[in-house]
Amino acid sequence: MAGSDASAAVQGGLTDEEKRHNVVRLAFGGDGTRLDEFCRAVEEVIPPGTTVVLRGSALTGWRWDHKQPFDGEGPGTSDLDLTLVGDGPLAYFKITGFFVPGVHSRPLSDDDPDIAPDLVPLRRRLMAMVNRPVNIQASREIVIQLRGDLIGQPYLELFRKPEGLSLNGPAEPHA
Repeated sequence: MAGSDASAAVQGGLTDEEKRHNVVRLAFGGDGTRLDEFCRAVEEVIPPGTTVVLRGSALTGWRWDHKQPFDGEGPGTSDLDLTLVGDGPLAYFKITGFFVPGVHSRPLSDDDPDIAPDLVPLRRRLMAMVNRPVNIQASREIVIQLRGDLIGQPYLELFRKPEGLSLNGPAEPHA
């Protein structure tokens, strides 16, 4: 999503290494294996061809609007903002669950618990893993690029789930 050398790129004043370090320290108690487990839980549910990114104060350590520190109101009070990027994840959301239909959803959260019913079990599982709210949103790549690269709102690409086999296109050759 980012430039050709994403690990060296600076976005929102942070490198990917700095963002990942902050996420592990702030949201996963300094334990990188907990982040790996979180990613595996997401990967089990999302469709092929999806990129998973994390945004927000877990990356920067501060809320963008109030400059309040992550978990400034106590342990587990800050949420994680997970965005599923690609065509497939958009299908999880009802038409009423979009800021821009087919392009950028609202977050599945306590405020909007019914906009993506098939993602509710994943959200509950993730919240149990991290003991904090997890909001799940879906967007096309252009939205993430606009927010991250042009506006400077940092995001961390956690992983990309490969496309997989498709009846509409050629199969990927095996190595």
